[in-house]
This record gives sequence, C-alpha cells and structure tokens, in this order.
Amino acid sequence: MQIGPHLLRNNVFVAPMAGVTDRPFRQLCKQLGAGYAVSEMAASNPRLWATEKSSRRTDHAGEMEPKAVQIAGADPQDLADCARFNVERGAQIIDINMGCPVKKVCNNWCGSALLQNVPLVREILAAVVGAVDVPVTLKFRTGWNRENKNALQIARIAEDAGIAMLTLHGRTRTDGYTGDAEYDTIAAVKQSVLIPVVANGDITTPEKAKFVLDYTGADAVMVGRAAQGRPWIFREIDHFLQTGTHLPAPYIAEVRALMDEHLRAHYGFYGDYLGVRTARRHIGWYVRDLPGGEEFRQRMNLLESTETQLDAVDQFFESQRQWGERLQYRLSEDLQAA
Repeated sequence: MQIGPHLLRNNVFVAPMAGVTDRPFRQLCKQLGAGYAVSEMAASNPRLWATEKSSRRTDHAGEMEPKAVQIAGADPQDLADCARFNVERGAQIIDINMGCPVKKVCNNWCGSALLQNVPLVREILAAVVGAVDVPVTLKFRTGWNRENKNALQIARIAEDAGIAMLTLHGRTRTDGYTGDAEYDTIAAVKQSVLIPVVANGDITTPEKAKFVLDYTGADAVMVGRAAQGRPWIFREIDHFLQTGTHLPAPYIAEVRALMDEHLRAHYGFYGDYLGVRTARRHIGWYVRDLPGGEEFRQRMNLLESTETQLDAVDQFFESQRQWGERLQYRLSEDLQAA
C-alpha cells in the first residue's frame, strides 16, 4: 500500500476523529499496528491557524511517518493556503475532509455538505492539489442522502484532479453514524478509478475487515470508533488478514503499561489541567465492557489530578487480574446476566 512516495507497512488505517486522534493517540495506534493515521481536521480559515486548538491538532512532533493532516473548509483558496501552511510545518500528506456529517461543520458548507455542490468540489480539489508538492487525498461519503448518491462522480473528479487516494465512508451525510454502512458503493468506486480506495464504516472486527476488503476490492480499511479504547485492534486485524487466525486478547500487564504510557503522553500534550479532563473519555473507552468498568468510570470522572488518575487506572487494571492474565471483555456481560 502506497500513497505517493510513502510506502505503508500495512493496509489497516486509523480514521481521523475530532477530539480523539490527537498526536498521542495516533502514535499509540501506529505503535500497535496501524499502517497509517490522519490528524483531526484542521480548519482552513486562516484566522484559526494560530489558535491553540488548531496548533495542537496539527502537531506531529516525533510522530512516526508519514505525517498526514486533514483540512476542512469550503473556500478553495483558503484550503489551498491551509495546505501550504501545513506542508511548511511538516505535513507529508494532505487529506481533504468531505465526509464529516456533523451539523456544525455542514452548516458552514464544509465536510459532507460539499457533496451537494459538485462544481465547488472540483474547484477545491484542483486548488489544493495545485498548491502543494505532497500527495493530496480525499475522505468523503456516498452522497448527501440516499436519494442523491454521487460518490462515483466525485471519485472520477478526484482522480482527474490528481488526488492520490480516496477514503469512502459507506454512509450518506444524512445517515450520520446511524444504521449500517453499505459497501456496494465502495465496490463501485473501486471499479471506476485506478487510484487506491480505502473502505471506511463499521470496520469493527478482524472478520469484518476481511469481509469488506473481499467484498469491495478496496486497497485498505480505515477503523474509527472501534479503535476507541482498543488501539490494539490494528494489530489484531493485520494479523488476521495475514494468517486467518486471531490474536488472543492482550495481557493485562501490557494494557497497564500502555495506559500509563498513553496517559503520560496525553498529559504532556495538553498540560495537567486540560489533560486530566480530556483523558476521561479515553479511560472510559478503555474500561467499557470490562467487569466493574462503568462503576470505575463514574468514580474516575471525579478525579482532578494526573497522579490520582494514573493511580486509579493502575489499580483498576490490577483488579482485572482476578479474572485471568488477559482482558476479559465478554465476562462483563456474563456477570451482569448473573
């Protein structure tokens, strides 16, 4: 799998997710087997480039290459300028967001709202590709709604514009994240273009990843929500694709060490005050479906220092050892049923 000059180590990718795929999380996912990761989307509005939030979203210091930045906006010139700005700061790949379904984004005619304006899509793609000398990729959806699916048209326009790779989420903007992703449109797009196509949407297990790759003929899969709290899913999928066998659940001792590493990197990235608060969502994802996870999450949300948070997480995972050496997700359901 290759994007421009960048040869990737596998075809299992991390989806860009606002408030999730910050630098510490991307780095952890890459460490645990992800072949590629894209930053949270950065606004193309030049007035926002110097804000703390935007600067943090495009911070790739020390990150495993290639370093990819996703940009979002509706003005071709702003997007082109934003792409140049991020390349100057070290971005090696620029990804254009035409897939976000969130109202706040779409109300500004950004994200998947752009799919309603094909001439503007064409103008944006040409402007960004022409502005930088690094590969430009596109993440988009199947259409605005189920009655107006235009992914095939967008894909051909993107290929003609010089886009290096397409990532297609198998839902429309109106679908949001509800219902099931469909893969027929992804298969049709793959058949219609020569550039790499990545399948996105409901990739939740190694079996599902293999099914989607086989069904669509896509070159890679992109994992989003399923990686929240389970960043080792990337090595699990890659192993299954390579061997047809499953890796066992991770050792509790490994997860304790990974959590400590992740949280300390998170605090260092955000600072102690904001770090403790933004870490709560990640911790909640890590412990969900584990015995006692929900009760622990509620207690943990009241902690307000890095040390007490670290100690609490360490103690929680130590308590999991009573169930065995490895994480026991299904055990939580069994205990509740009992």
